Amino acid sequence: MGSGYSKMKKQARAFEEQFGKMKQTMKSTEIIGISGNGLVTVTLTGDKEVKGIKIKPECVDPSDVEGLQDLIKAAFEDAHRKLSENESSMPPGMPFNFS
Repeated sequence: MGSGYSKMKKQARAFEEQFGKMKQTMKSTEIIGISGNGLVTVTLTGDKEVKGIKIKPECVDPSDVEGLQDLIKAAFEDAHRKLSENESSMPPGMPFNFS
């Protein structure tokens, strides 16, 4: 096998290294979704895990639990949408799900 094979192996190693770096970058990425003008925020990691939920005290009304649930859902959807936008900025052919 000639130099073409060696060149392909080098390119494959370089691609693998680049992919590993991108994987680490995406895992350390955090996206924050917001709803209710900041009353509820949801933080997602680059691998789509919920890292945190913050609820401002003035948002908590025992007589309106459904409203709070809607705000949490909206914040999660906002974070997920932002994460999807982040995914679409990756080079073509690069998978985002690193599991």
